[in-house]
Amino acid sequence: MSVVTIVAEGRSWVTPAGEESMNRRRAQSLAAAALALLAAGVIALLSRASDDERPTAAAPSASASPIPVLIPGRPGEPATVTDSDQVQLPDGTAYNTIDVTYVQMMIVHHSQAVRMADLAPGRAADKGVLGIAGRISAAQAPEIEVFRSWLRDRGQPETNPAHDHATMPGMQTEEAVTALAAAKGADFDRRFVTMMTAHHRGAQQMTSDVLRGGADQRLSELANETAVEQGVEIRRMADLNVS
Repeated sequence: MSVVTIVAEGRSWVTPAGEESMNRRRAQSLAAAALALLAAGVIALLSRASDDERPTAAAPSASASPIPVLIPGRPGEPATVTDSDQVQLPDGTAYNTIDVTYVQMMIVHHSQAVRMADLAPGRAADKGVLGIAGRISAAQAPEIEVFRSWLRDRGQPETNPAHDHATMPGMQTEEAVTALAAAKGADFDRRFVTMMTAHHRGAQQMTSDVLRGGADQRLSELANETAVEQGVEIRRMADLNVS
């Protein structure tokens, strides 16, 4: 239908046929505008979804590189620097070579302390010496089993042929232990206090190594407890005045 416009006396108006045509054009314009708005909305939604799916930058994490660790050498040998060689168990517990070495050596170290303490009954004259010896056996014998279990859980051997146990801090010679076993009365008391004091101080030195470089938090707590407990026993032995 054609558009018919009538002009009369300076005015114009649209005939019904022209009005129908204008309405059609208006509807087409509105439809086009609606389609444009709909397209813009779809683009905005797609853009937002893309932003949501885009991976965000990960937070900075600690370096996974091994940390250089100073490993004290045996008496007369220099210290060495090695990687921490940290290992993590399925439960998240971490440990390293310093932890393993400490546990292996403390099994031997504690075993000698228990061996000496078990000599006290029937030989010691001082009740204080008997009491301290009994506490040492009661505390360190179970700790040895804890250390063994710690190694088993991590698939580590109980001993290391490379360790020279005789040179561990505080370790007493076999001759000295034999002499202690042969002593009685005041002589036993004096030897026991002197030897066990040196033995405890050696254990404190060994715990300081694992506290500085170990990775197992629970083991460090146990080592700290050992150092504190043996410090108390050193003071108690000094108070006996038998040396």
